[in-house]
Amino acid sequence: MPTQAALWSPALPLPLDHPYTRLRTTAERISGQDLSDYKALHRWSVENSDIFWKLVWELSGVIGSPGTRILIDAGKMPGARFFPEAQLNFAENLLWKTGAEDAIVFRGENCAQARISWDELHALVSRLQQAFRRAGIGPGDRIAAMVPNRPETLACMLAASSLGAIWSSCSPDFGVQGVLDRFDQIAPTLFIAVDGYWYNGKRQEIGAKVAEIATSLHAQSCVVIDYLGQAAQVAVGIPGGASLDDFIAEFEPRPLEFTRLPSDHPLYILYSSGTTGAPKCITHSAGGTLLQHLKEHRIHAGLQEGDRLFYFTTCGWMMWNWLATGLASGATLMLYDGSPFAPDATVLFDYAEAERCTHFGTSAKFIDAIRKEDIRPAETHDLSALRVLFSTGSPLSPQGFEHVYAHVKQDLHLASIAGGTDIVSAFVGGVPVRPVRSGEIQGPGLGMAVEVWDEAGNPLAQGKGELVCTRPFPSMPVGFWNDPDGAKYRAAYFERHPGIWAHGDFAEWTPSGGMIIHGRSDATLNPGGVRIGTSEIYNQVEQLPEIAEAVCIGQSWDDDVRVVLFVRLAAGAALDDRLRRTIREKIRTGASPRHMPAKIIAVPDIPRTKSGKITELAVRDIVHRRAVKNVEALANPEALAFFVDLEELAC
Repeated sequence: MPTQAALWSPALPLPLDHPYTRLRTTAERISGQDLSDYKALHRWSVENSDIFWKLVWELSGVIGSPGTRILIDAGKMPGARFFPEAQLNFAENLLWKTGAEDAIVFRGENCAQARISWDELHALVSRLQQAFRRAGIGPGDRIAAMVPNRPETLACMLAASSLGAIWSSCSPDFGVQGVLDRFDQIAPTLFIAVDGYWYNGKRQEIGAKVAEIATSLHAQSCVVIDYLGQAAQVAVGIPGGASLDDFIAEFEPRPLEFTRLPSDHPLYILYSSGTTGAPKCITHSAGGTLLQHLKEHRIHAGLQEGDRLFYFTTCGWMMWNWLATGLASGATLMLYDGSPFAPDATVLFDYAEAERCTHFGTSAKFIDAIRKEDIRPAETHDLSALRVLFSTGSPLSPQGFEHVYAHVKQDLHLASIAGGTDIVSAFVGGVPVRPVRSGEIQGPGLGMAVEVWDEAGNPLAQGKGELVCTRPFPSMPVGFWNDPDGAKYRAAYFERHPGIWAHGDFAEWTPSGGMIIHGRSDATLNPGGVRIGTSEIYNQVEQLPEIAEAVCIGQSWDDDVRVVLFVRLAAGAALDDRLRRTIREKIRTGASPRHMPAKIIAVPDIPRTKSGKITELAVRDIVHRRAVKNVEALANPEALAFFVDLEELAC
């Protein structure tokens, strides 16, 4: 593959006070090596993992005692432990700052707005901390929350972690069974919900759903956050229920207390968003999460005190957890709840302009959507404060990269990142000293021993293969909840290559040292034994104005696999022979002849998870007459009906 021309290059050298520069110069002094090249610094960070992560702790000013040992059982994966003697508290590291400056800014789709200073945040967390303690919450207790992305949610999480409790959340648009499939597994002591929310211009009242879930969970207490003015009314009908205001009413703010616990004490329980069985309860540690996020925020993204960090996310996506840690850098968090397209497709850029956003995070699908709508913020908005734009959730197409630089902002670090819920962070992402090239993630994260392997387990310098991580890192899960012997955990990541983390992404190194993610390896296509990443097809097909979006699967056929492409058409378009020829020619010339679909079928809708990801596996299961076990993970499960027993796929 030829080296892509740079769309953007950083101004080098970076300032002396940039966290990346501080880390690099300190590593050079310790090692006696020239680490000015990123590849050299990355190699050093992997080969000297204990020293590297100690530097992250020290240079980030982590509050707590690190202990004398940094890494034990380094040769075991799983089994390695970082900072095994450390004592810290996650919330204490996020709440070190005080004063009247904004800690949180909030906008809701219904025109709701709020500003909370650092002092006000401390006061609210203090009152919640006292109320939680009175409710019997202590280290290891689970607090489950079905909540929107509001300031009260963040404060509840901070209060929970200040006591050593374990936080687990999902979005309020989940169905009853979807919520229970998750929270029933962790037996929460306290359930937090909201009385309703707004989405796409509509008021969503969910009082009855909250009552049903609360009753089924058998939590000792239920707290209802007020969004629609009905919290007290909803709480009345729930045993042990109270509105948030009533729950904390008798408590006055006082100095916060923080329970310091071992670094690997559980902080979060997150859930896999797959569609094959009950969601996995992925348990993440306080210390590992904190260190990994500090590294990504500060060293890779240059986040510093006073910056303003936004990520469009729900509380059911790990990017919410990632966003929350921005407080540890002294940044102001910009929260948003609602549709990113209501009342129109510029609402998030309106927010970014008004609040002088410095770091803006979104999904590849959002960028693709504004490209197709021809939204050009560079012509309509003042984004002069914006330095970094993050993209994740799915591979960002080359056209998406080009739209950002042509029509969002030219002088911008576009950091496409890839990792996931499994590690509550990224394996590959933005590199502040490398150019940004179209369609490429800039490189592996520091401290992450990322490789691309073929099916025999051989590292690939070029060509497509499985993304793996060959050495331990702090944000590996401490395990799965209710998996006492670790069998489910090992099966999820280490079964294919013992002692090696296999992430499930189909990836390829680029000549510049960057990476292209071609989609999930378990959703890749394999016609004639040649593995094909689905994103390679999407990148071509979705350039056509007639195609709104697409999903592609491999159908077992005639002792082989044939490629089937489903397309949702743009308004006014028709899938006729002409368009089919256009699609095939676009794929043939833009990807390769082996990517050519045997069938192209128009569909009214494409199923996706509640975090917005297209569910290739669900479509594949339906086509092959296999049950989709976790339908509650889908935002639009009704879309599956169209794919059942399609006549076009019988021949």
